[in-house]
Amino acid sequence: MYIAISPQKMGSTYTSSVGAYIEYLEKEDIGKLPGLRENFFDQFNDRVAPEKVVSEIDGNTAKLRKRDPKFYSIVVSPSQRELKALNIDPAHLRKYVRELMKDYADSFYRNQQVTVDSIKYYAKIEHQRAYRGFEKQVMENAPCRKEIAKLRNDIRKVERGEISGNIKKLENKIEKLNDQAPHKQNGKMIVAGMQKEGFQTHVHIIVSRKDVTNTYTLSPLAKHKASEVMLNGKPTKRGFDRDKFYEACEKTFDRVAGYNRNYVETYGAKKDFVKNPGKFYASLVGLPTREKDVAFKLLRSTGVKIPNIPTNHHQVAMKIIKGLQQGIGKALKSGEIGY
Repeated sequence: MYIAISPQKMGSTYTSSVGAYIEYLEKEDIGKLPGLRENFFDQFNDRVAPEKVVSEIDGNTAKLRKRDPKFYSIVVSPSQRELKALNIDPAHLRKYVRELMKDYADSFYRNQQVTVDSIKYYAKIEHQRAYRGFEKQVMENAPCRKEIAKLRNDIRKVERGEISGNIKKLENKIEKLNDQAPHKQNGKMIVAGMQKEGFQTHVHIIVSRKDVTNTYTLSPLAKHKASEVMLNGKPTKRGFDRDKFYEACEKTFDRVAGYNRNYVETYGAKKDFVKNPGKFYASLVGLPTREKDVAFKLLRSTGVKIPNIPTNHHQVAMKIIKGLQQGIGKALKSGEIGY
């Protein structure tokens, strides 16, 4: 499970309205018949018109300053293994999102009780993902792509008579570079913008910064998990516990989908890897044989090469696993098994 929370972009090229983001989320439905489109939904309605989403989010901004984010984006990306547990069914995914938003509300630390009924949000399911420029596959293919671009430019120059050269040889070099690219999909070099294969269903959730009454702010990116300050002479609770939220989302998914989560798929595993690598490695080695086999299979599926690790010589096993630190780190940070 990969869950990311980000504020509304407020740079010089972005407006204060949610309209541009809504337009972006509609891209996948362009040209589709109405019955084949994914609609925006909220806690109680499966179909909410895009125009209503814009008016509700834009109209729920009382007392926010011009440069304050008006909404937050939560992207929920189940792994392909998790999607299979949901039968890749939009109805099951909507059910999970509605339960997840209860966890979201419960993660706020406020004077007043925050429930899902306090939250104004709208969500939309998408089924496609494209590779982005910063992803490992695109970046590691970049040298080949750069050389190919140069060769293609040389071919154009030869055709215009600007330089001498053998076009056939240049084309053969391009073909070899395509073959040598470290990451390919269906025989083609992976580049930014290429659609990813396999199950890529995910959810974009737009959450208003203000509660449904447009009275108080609710920020999931608050600096504190839980703190109290004096405001107008009164003690005021504030904060959002992201650890609690991520862990709850995981447990909620497992309950809703009947999912048997492996250690390396857990939020706790990523925390252990970052903050206490020794504990992570020990936990990985100490898994029951069947669970450990699944853990290594999941890591291999993300490109980590796992050697045979002895279980009866702890120090030797630890040394081998520590040698995998970089690869395991990338796997845990990926959308397959990380947050």
